[in-house]
Amino acid sequence: MTDPQTWVAPTFDGLAELLAADADAWDAPSLCDKWLVRHVVAHVTMPARLTPEQFGAEMAAARGDFTTLSETVAARDASLPAAELLDQLRSPRLHAWQPPGGGAAGALTHAVIHSLDVTIPLDRPPVAPAAALTAVLDLLTGAKGAWFGLDLTDARLEATDTGWSWGDGRLHRADSGSLVALLGGRTLPDGRVLPKG
Repeated sequence: MTDPQTWVAPTFDGLAELLAADADAWDAPSLCDKWLVRHVVAHVTMPARLTPEQFGAEMAAARGDFTTLSETVAARDASLPAAELLDQLRSPRLHAWQPPGGGAAGALTHAVIHSLDVTIPLDRPPVAPAAALTAVLDLLTGAKGAWFGLDLTDARLEATDTGWSWGDGRLHRADSGSLVALLGGRTLPDGRVLPKG
């Protein structure tokens, strides 16, 4: 099996390429509630910007609540110049980063889902390699939806752009990127969502 970390760089590089070519995209809504595209980029580039000491200080200020930290940093750093955020998306430091306890699989899942938070509402194709999308589909269904608190006991997922499928029950058909977003707990622009556990 390919090391999941090898797909992180092309995913973030693809996102940088898309945003460098479309200045209007920065202020478009994302799939993340209340976040514009620039907030998503500010969030995913934190590891390229914050040293471990700075991250620790941010976490202490947030009283150990990572959601609060994420909201605070995204709100603040979304105002950074686009060129700076693009450089951070292309940063080898970001491409090598792994979330605490998440390893390479967690790094890839983070990169792919957040890239889809941008591309799906913009109606653009995924920037992650096709093999990366399939790998993340396998990771999330292998955990039976537990990563994002979903109940997949009565769900069948089928990708319309590949031969990938999983599960039994109520059919959910979509392209691979949309299925990853659904498994990431997102609501698609057409209102589709997977049931919570």
